[in-house]
Amino acid sequence: MKASELKAKNPAELKEQLTELLRSQFDLRMAKGNGQLTKVNVLKEVRRDIARVRTIIRQNEINAGNK
Repeated sequence: MKASELKAKNPAELKEQLTELLRSQFDLRMAKGNGQLTKVNVLKEVRRDIARVRTIIRQNEINAGNK
């Protein structure tokens, strides 16, 4: 997921994307705890995607406040 793709989305879509990523992160953490997760790097990618989405949401909030 690229930041440019996220910037094109509206705030509602971003919040939905964030919820989906957080749910995915939870599922991956549970799978890792049970020893069922074979691709550990997926957890790292999801964490970074969450950070990207949160960054774009915050940037949108700051930009809306400056207008």
